[in-house]
Amino acid sequence: MLKKLKPYIISVVIALAVGGLSAAVTSGSMDVYSQIKQPPLSPPSILFPIVWTILFALMGISAALVWHFRLSKPDDVRSALIVYGVNLAVNFIWSLIFFNMQAYLFAFIWILLLLAVIVAMIVLFKRVSPLAAYLQIPYLLWVTFAAYLNLAIYILNR
Repeated sequence: MLKKLKPYIISVVIALAVGGLSAAVTSGSMDVYSQIKQPPLSPPSILFPIVWTILFALMGISAALVWHFRLSKPDDVRSALIVYGVNLAVNFIWSLIFFNMQAYLFAFIWILLLLAVIVAMIVLFKRVSPLAAYLQIPYLLWVTFAAYLNLAIYILNR
């Protein structure tokens, strides 16, 4: 049983570690977020860590689902997991740009890159495991919403 769960545990821990590290390096800048002009539909701050924890866990589960096909679909798995790694890096960097640098326009451009990487990841995951791809739909929707918030914050706080 533990042998079957091990890839999921490792993968979820890696994804959550990226999210946790992102939160740690941006925590000093979070006060700024509460002080800037917020657009309509801005959720309460307490919602963000809850949603992101769920999304990072889903990312980890999806990556583990893909990894299970490494022997039967090695090239597809390799491509999918490389894009997954790029996704984690681009996601992490967005937080630095938005919160630490407060470069809201650049952050919006960067989040558009993140959306493109997420779509590519979903397409590549689907080739390997449709379930892994479907588990990324909430992430795609949330980042799309985050892009709206990011652009609105840029416009409202220029």
